[in-house]
Amino acid sequence: MNRIYFDNAATTALDPQVLETMMPYLTEKFGNPSSIYSYGRETRMAIEAARKSVAKILNAHPAEIFFTSGGTESSNTAITAAVRDLGCKHIITSPIEHHAVSHSVEHADNLDIAKVSYVKLLPNGHVDIEDLEKLLAGSNEKTLVTLMHANNEIGNILDIHAVGNLCKLYNAIFHSDTVQTVGHFPFDLRNTPVHFITGAAHKFHGPKGVGILYINENVKIKPFVHGGSQERNMRAGTENLYGIVGFAKALEMATAGYEEDSAFIGTLKYYMMDELKKNIPGVSFNGDTLGRSLYTVLSVSFPKTEKSEMILFNMDINNICASGGSACTSGADQGSHVIRAINNNPNQVTVRFSFSKHNTKAEVDAVVEKLKSLV
Repeated sequence: MNRIYFDNAATTALDPQVLETMMPYLTEKFGNPSSIYSYGRETRMAIEAARKSVAKILNAHPAEIFFTSGGTESSNTAITAAVRDLGCKHIITSPIEHHAVSHSVEHADNLDIAKVSYVKLLPNGHVDIEDLEKLLAGSNEKTLVTLMHANNEIGNILDIHAVGNLCKLYNAIFHSDTVQTVGHFPFDLRNTPVHFITGAAHKFHGPKGVGILYINENVKIKPFVHGGSQERNMRAGTENLYGIVGFAKALEMATAGYEEDSAFIGTLKYYMMDELKKNIPGVSFNGDTLGRSLYTVLSVSFPKTEKSEMILFNMDINNICASGGSACTSGADQGSHVIRAINNNPNQVTVRFSFSKHNTKAEVDAVVEKLKSLV
């Protein structure tokens, strides 16, 4: 049986056209973008063309786009700068953030440079906006709100405008980890009340190791990495030239294919949901699956049995790639802080299936068929 890859929220296949766009910068166009001769200026121009392209797609200003090594670095930079440079002494976040955010926030808390509050979640996994307002209203210090746009495990989507407007009202800084949504949804940053957002090329068929940090032009922060004038003095180090070129190309392609791809991938998600309901007794789904949710992600809980406890291992043996996300903590499996926060049922085993434009209904059928014997 061929490999079935249902873990696209972890990473995606590099698109051949993106590789083709990157190739010249891996071979003959290798000049250092900081060199003054034409050979270096050519690669500098490639980076600035990529920046303009990304800015245009996100409806931002090119001066607001900074290239980084990925979502993790981008979120760390934003959170560190908010505390260090923007005077945020209080951080409001949620219990289901990606570790790039939650560990950064805990780090600031442990160093006693900021105190942290966790906003309540509704039973369907969405952020409780009323509780967020309560926390903001009760805060007498400059506050950073860091809430992800879409959750990587359960797929829930935040109302980024509602949160941004609340932050405006209470004069808070707003950072949103948008790694699961940049390249998957249209953005209009000029008309979105947010100070920082993040992106990672490998979530939308671009290369690994390259991302963006959007810093709203009204925000002035200091660099996180020192040692050179790259990225307008904001991030020292020779640029990941071919990665940056690849990021822009992948985002261009994702944007061009958005309508068609999102509709197709969405049908796969709902088809799999229906097939699982039909074929597996006791199956349930995590998050707001049919509501404000990523069209790419389906978080499924199976009843726990001796067989189903080994489900990921057995899927792997059968060439099916998916990821875990159980509340249990058995052995090496630390379980998932996200599932624990919203569905703390020890009698269930959770699996995340995530889809891309390369998946098919036939693959869904094959996986459901296999799951019948594994559960």
